[in-house]
Order: sequence, then structure tokens, then C-alpha cells
Amino acid sequence: RLTPNDAGRELAATARRLLAEYEAALGVAAAEPVSGLLRITAPLAFGRRHVTPLVNEFLDRYPQVRVELVLADRNLDLIEEDLQLAVRIGPLPHSGLLMRKVGEVRRILVAAPSYLARCPSLQRPADIAAHETIASVAANQTLHWRFGGPRRGSGVVLTPRLIVNEVESVLIAARAGRGLARVLSYQAADDLAAGTLLRLLPEFEPPPLPVQLVLPGGRQPAPRVRAFIDHAVARLPQLAPIGPG
Repeated sequence: RLTPNDAGRELAATARRLLAEYEAALGVAAAEPVSGLLRITAPLAFGRRHVTPLVNEFLDRYPQVRVELVLADRNLDLIEEDLQLAVRIGPLPHSGLLMRKVGEVRRILVAAPSYLARCPSLQRPADIAAHETIASVAANQTLHWRFGGPRRGSGVVLTPRLIVNEVESVLIAARAGRGLARVLSYQAADDLAAGTLLRLLPEFEPPPLPVQLVLPGGRQPAPRVRAFIDHAVARLPQLAPIGPG
């Protein structure tokens, strides 16, 4: 049987004291009121559709909280912009940020019934070369759509009839029958439900993209931040357009 020496007993006592202090700190934090200003950022379309209703519910639940919601289609620096929480879509690089996955979205191919009625047959990604396409690209981004499915990693180089730099214009053009478009599943959810756009080649879609809550690491989040995370974790996965289907 091993018996700790004086140094071991002192180390164990120190560990017990630190653990007790940590648990006490958590208890104090949990007892703090949920109040103050919460600054959140999210992608523009996703923020309008999903985060804004979530914030409204949160404000009803916590009347002492104020929220500033910053919607932008670029990843703002949380520290420099004094943001306490971000909603991010897609894989993120390893960093000092804390991340919590709350759902998934898919990159889907869509077109209007009016376009499909007059277009060539579309059975696999290679057939896209014979179609008119609508591309949404950032500056210097390659006009290239990657696909998954049986030939994961296959891709199509585009020669689009129309190029725009924001998704709402892509959807407007697609509804008008301008050609094939590729968007995230939540962006086309209303059109798919209404039948104004149809989902194409689902078996060739690439793997889903994670939806994550991100906050700065290295410090204990304020009660209002923890409360919003709990609220978002409970609500966001329930939204059908975020699911993996």
C-alpha cells in the first residue's frame, strides 16, 4: 500500500482547496443576475432568419438584458470588435476561441421549375456544364462548385451567365429562371417549401457545414452570455432548415 509523503499530502490539500474555490466561483456566477449588454454577431441572412427571432425570445425571457446584434457576412474579430458571442457557419481554424456546435446546414443546388422545364437533363454534376448558372462569389474566389456523393471531391468549373456578390440576388435570379444556383439550405428554405425553387442532385451534395456558437477563450463568460448559449443550444437545432436533411 502506498502512503503519501508530506509533499503529496500538501499537494492533495491544495488541489481540494482549489477545487472548492472553483466550485464556489461557479456558484457565485450562477447566482449573478442575467443583465447588461450582450453583443452578438452572425451572418447576414442567417441572422435575419434565425438569430433575430432567437434574440427576441431571449429579451422576453430576460428583461434586464440589452442586445446589440451585428449582422455581417465576414468573420468579425471578437476581441477587436468587443463582441461576446458569434454564430459562425462552416469549419473554423484552431484558435483560442471556444466553440459549441448547435446544428448543420448543407450547400444545395436549386433551380426554378420554369428553368428546369426548358433545360437539358441533369443527372450528375458533370451535366452542369451544359446549363446556365448563377454564381455568388467573393473577390478573387474561384468559380468552382465541389460535390460529394459517390465521387466525393468531384467539382465543376463554372462559366456563369450571372455573377453577384450576395445571396438574395442569387435567389431572385434563380426564381426568375435564370439558371442553376447553389446556396445554403436555410437560405432557400422558404422557396423550397413554396415550390418556387426545387432541390437538385441531393445525393451529390458535399458534407454538411457546422453551425457553431463561438466566444473568446481565456475568461469566464458573463451570465448573460451563458444564458444566451443555453437558449440557442435548446432552440437552434429544432429549426428544420438547420438540420442535416
